[in-house]
Amino acid sequence: MTIRKPYLLYLGDAPDNLAIKMAQGVLDWRPDWCLAQWRRAGAGVALKLPEMTPEAAADQGAGTLVVGVVNAGGVLPEDWIDDLRRALEAGLDIAAGMHVRLRDVSDLGEVAARLGRTLTDLRVPDRSFSTGKGTRRPGKRVLTIGTDCSVGKKYAALALERGLRAAGADADFRATGQTGRLIAERGVAVDAVPADFIAGAAEWLCPAADPDHWDVVEGQGSLFHPSFAGVTLGLLHGAQPDRFVVCHEPTRTRMRGVDAALPTIAQVIETTLAMGRLTNADIAPAGICINTAALSEADARDTLRAAEDSHGLPATDPIRFGVESVVAELLR
Repeated sequence: MTIRKPYLLYLGDAPDNLAIKMAQGVLDWRPDWCLAQWRRAGAGVALKLPEMTPEAAADQGAGTLVVGVVNAGGVLPEDWIDDLRRALEAGLDIAAGMHVRLRDVSDLGEVAARLGRTLTDLRVPDRSFSTGKGTRRPGKRVLTIGTDCSVGKKYAALALERGLRAAGADADFRATGQTGRLIAERGVAVDAVPADFIAGAAEWLCPAADPDHWDVVEGQGSLFHPSFAGVTLGLLHGAQPDRFVVCHEPTRTRMRGVDAALPTIAQVIETTLAMGRLTNADIAPAGICINTAALSEADARDTLRAAEDSHGLPATDPIRFGVESVVAELLR
């Protein structure tokens, strides 16, 4: 998948940092691809990028307006459509990770065709998939599993890929969401795959490989989230991981977007083992990645130490302290 670079990251009127996690993820992992941001009046958050209109960004060489916002249900707000039309008129392509297809929104498809612009739907599969078969295949796989959605599974997976490669291992990040797909320029957004084919999509994503090769599979949702557990389970069965890493945000008490209690790390480990053994009897945990951004360094280290003591696994914040301990456990 090739999208014209650099990007103008569109934030709309996003209210908080979690709402712009797609834009933030691209900026964090592919900063050279990001030229500027464009926000609507009333936006409650910003990136560390200059502010530009589509016309100014196009003059500076931007190729694509990336809609960098995620929201419940993946819908495109009505009052953003004029902004997207303006970007097309300014000379930019558009890439978005919503569930709705860009060409089906108002007249965007007609405008793009008339102007020769490209519309890229990051969330919409560009192929069909078979149902999962559960047949064991060579190669090693590690999957990031969350106590909740939006806890750092993608960041942990990208950090693990980088850490494995730094340790001399052959490793590839396997994107399973729209942001990961934009970062990797490949992959599949499994939450847009029909339920019967999620496991098959994961099998396609990380096929048979050299016995020493690691596929680092980006996790989605949570086995305990009432909205997204089905996606998580299908990915778990299809990825068929040999190891998994639990991802956690320690300041939450309720799951994001629903009235449900957050599970414990122990509950997630126990349930992942029970469910994962359907397609890999040897599945085992390899570590815990905790997002400590809301904690002081002292509190962060105390939290990680307590997690290690409680579960007998290496625990780290992959962005703050690196993933060397988890990589060592994987390679051990």
